[in-house]
Amino acid sequence: MDMATRFIHAGVDRDPVTGASSVPIYLASTYAQSDPDAIGHFDYARSGNPTREALESTLAEIEGGAAAVTFSSGMAAMSSTLLLFEPGDHLIVGMDIYGGTYRVLTTLFARWGLGATFVDTTDPSAIEAALTARTRAILVESPSNPLLRITDLHAVAAIAKARGLIAIADGTFTTPFLQRPLELGFDLVIHSATKFLNGHSDILAGVVVAATPELGQRLHFIQNAFGAVPGVQDCWLLLRGIKTLGVRLAAEQQTAAWLAEELCRLPEITRVHYPTLPGHPGREVHLRQASGGGAVVSFELRDADMTRAFLRRVRLPLLAVSLGGVESVMTYPVTMSHASMPPEERARRGIGDTLVRLSVGLEAGEDLLADMQQALRGK
Repeated sequence: MDMATRFIHAGVDRDPVTGASSVPIYLASTYAQSDPDAIGHFDYARSGNPTREALESTLAEIEGGAAAVTFSSGMAAMSSTLLLFEPGDHLIVGMDIYGGTYRVLTTLFARWGLGATFVDTTDPSAIEAALTARTRAILVESPSNPLLRITDLHAVAAIAKARGLIAIADGTFTTPFLQRPLELGFDLVIHSATKFLNGHSDILAGVVVAATPELGQRLHFIQNAFGAVPGVQDCWLLLRGIKTLGVRLAAEQQTAAWLAEELCRLPEITRVHYPTLPGHPGREVHLRQASGGGAVVSFELRDADMTRAFLRRVRLPLLAVSLGGVESVMTYPVTMSHASMPPEERARRGIGDTLVRLSVGLEAGEDLLADMQQALRGK
């Protein structure tokens, strides 16, 4: 089936008891047992919930995985995944990643004894050069956050397989509508489900989808033991949001691609980053492994003062953290998404004070462009 159809009918697409078109919200924290020696499938809400289970079966199916495990936020999903490893283990991580991922790796997990080397994963030889005897996994984003750099996922999966490593992809920007890393040889794909999967800026949730039952079982153990589970109402809203993912992201992507080309023509903007834009580094690789450029466009202005003035003047997009909603969201990475990254590290990655990240929503592209033009020119 087409992905848009799968988003609507994957997993439990109707209540098996009543036939309702929506899976009920089960608000119970505990479940009665008929026999103390034969505990039922559900016993306590941290361990399992029917609404959450319906969501997880849906997510596993649309990603093509063996199991999906949900969490209370994207960072809870990322941090719980990192608990697969032990003190003394080493990870190779993409240099251009979300600031929260950088923060947790360089603080909490560094103190815990998990090592991480940040490399330019757009160059497979840089990954090979960073391998050590303690390396256990490779963690990448493609397109990356916020510069939309492209990593060859086939190449990363091949390196991981040859060395017996776990290949992990953050798929938040693309969702399974555009790119499915498990089909490209990855072992795990992580999403901040707060973003495009839900699409309405009204929940917090994260998910990890595993390619094998064994990895899924390990993650379920961590989910239950660590306890960073999503609320059941968030699960229900996420199930609802997934049903419209195909039409939402298709429309947002169409506007984003058009807007990226238009922004290239504005004299106040010195550079535009968008995966399918002609001349974008790695464009051909991206088109081999994804079905579109997505709905995130990053761009750079002439200087910092102009950038801040521009951000104060925009009216339609929210000036905010996060992305992936039906409303456009404009983010200033140096004070928002990557504020937790030291200035020298941001500079190494090309994240400067003239960079803006735009998550394109469902507004008309012409209206977004007109608003950005007035903000650039102060009119």
